[in-house]
Amino acid sequence: MKKIYIINGPNLNLLGRREPEIYGTLSMEEFLNVLKKKFPELSLEYFQSNVEGEIINKLQEVGFLCDGILLNAGAYTHTSVAIADAVASIKVPVIEIHISQPLAREKERQVNLLSKACKGSISGFGMESYRLGLAHFVSN
Repeated sequence: MKKIYIINGPNLNLLGRREPEIYGTLSMEEFLNVLKKKFPELSLEYFQSNVEGEIINKLQEVGFLCDGILLNAGAYTHTSVAIADAVASIKVPVIEIHISQPLAREKERQVNLLSKACKGSISGFGMESYRLGLAHFVSN
C-alpha cells in the first residue's frame, strides 16, 4: 500500500470557513474522509502548519519514507525559497497543489518559487485538486 502525505501550509486550517467562494465549504478534515473512501488503496496522512519551519521539518521527516507528497504550501509558494529547497532535497515525488488558480489572482500570487522543485502542479480545481494528485499516485 502506497503511503502519501498531504501537507498544507498557512491558513489552510481554515478551509470550510475561509473565503468559501474561493476555497469551498468543506474543511480539510471532512474532505480527507472523502479522499480516504475514494482511495482505499492508499495510506493517507495529513499535516498542516502555519509555520514555515514546521513544514520544512515535516518534508524532511517524511520525504525519504513515504511514496509521495501532495504539498499545498499556500502563501509560502510565493515567498519561501526554504520550502522549495526542502522539496528539492528529498527523495519522493512532490506534487504542488492549489485550490484556486494562482495565475488568475493577485500579482503577488503569480510568483511561484515552488514549482521548479516539484514533479508537477495541479491548480484551479478547488478541493478536487487533491483528488487529481492522488489519482496520479495511484496510476504511477
